[in-house]
Amino acid sequence: MTVPRVGCGAAILREGKLLLVQRRRNPEAHHWGLPGGKVDPFETVPAAVAREIQEEIGLSITPQTLLCVVDQIDQAQRQHWVAPVYLVEEWRGEPKVQEPEALAAVGWFALDALPAPLTEATQQALRALAERRACLQNQRQKG
Repeated sequence: MTVPRVGCGAAILREGKLLLVQRRRNPEAHHWGLPGGKVDPFETVPAAVAREIQEEIGLSITPQTLLCVVDQIDQAQRQHWVAPVYLVEEWRGEPKVQEPEALAAVGWFALDALPAPLTEATQQALRALAERRACLQNQRQKG
């Protein structure tokens, strides 16, 4: 097995809808997932997230809230990815596919009506988002 590689992603929310991109390339070609990519050497994770989102879909973001860290191990492909995912609720621009060789589509989806199939990383991030929302709801009810 190779050493783990570092990725990054953003869960971008607008009015209860999540922004997803559809992948063209393997792994997980034709799957819908969070926008993101690879962290370059000597690049901070927040800088990588901002760069990848700008490159992929043309949005300008400032990652601030860490949602989760995705740990994706693919024994068959002998790959291991570790990817911090940021929750983003403020940005500039309108999402548009900027890398048509890598992405087939971009769209907003209600959290209860997500497209299929979803990437493994996105499924993990969605579980973290659901836990976060439940925790916030609990705090509101108690407070």
